Amino acid sequence: MIEIKNVSKKFIKNTGKKEKEFYAVNDVSFKVADGKIFGVLGQNGAGKTTLLRMISGIMEPTKGKVLIDGLNYQKDAEKIKSKIAFLSGNTKLYENITPKELLEIFGSIYGIDKNTLTKRIKEVISLLKMEEFQDNKIGNLSTGQVQRTNIARCFVHDPQYYIFDEATAGLDVMSSQIIIDFIKEARKRGKTIIYSTHYMEEAENICDQVIFINHGKLIMEDSPKNILKITKKTNLRDAFFEIIGGTDEN
Repeated sequence: MIEIKNVSKKFIKNTGKKEKEFYAVNDVSFKVADGKIFGVLGQNGAGKTTLLRMISGIMEPTKGKVLIDGLNYQKDAEKIKSKIAFLSGNTKLYENITPKELLEIFGSIYGIDKNTLTKRIKEVISLLKMEEFQDNKIGNLSTGQVQRTNIARCFVHDPQYYIFDEATAGLDVMSSQIIIDFIKEARKRGKTIIYSTHYMEEAENICDQVIFINHGKLIMEDSPKNILKITKKTNLRDAFFEIIGGTDEN
């Protein structure tokens, strides 16, 4: 289980005349049940990426705790990192190697023995439908193919927890659907997925539970079905704007 306990992240903004403190994430708490897809939803700039970076251990909270199976990053960083995979939308990959070579490199980093790694790579390539480009250089791949390679990199050590930040942003319909199908299949195998997106329709389709984040604060947590029932809306996008009071950010 992943537990987020009163987590905040403060930054200092330089306005030109003076420095100003602001919270990208402000006193957020929730739990992610095992074997579920948990959506983190909100507009660009709402604090989603900062929150996911704290959950993945890349960024340290100003306040609060992040617990992965009861472990914290201060004492158990190596154990936690063997359990998780983090995919950021702007992760860069080496362009002069192939996806298959990349997976071999990451498998060796995680200490996977050669025979097991060979099997794992075949499984990952099949799940993400990478057969046709597995031996092409990454620099020659399409945006969707690069993203699938990125997900494969996260998946090769068979982690329990996946943390995906805008996994389908900017992709074509086919590539997006392959990734969505992969996430659903991971849930069937008992994996836990935290899925950040501003595509409300995707979240409505795949998430068991969601939170709405607005200006760094958690403003709603429930299943998509219950949120629609509470707000009396037919889709999560309209429900979100109902909860925040419309589209005017001022």
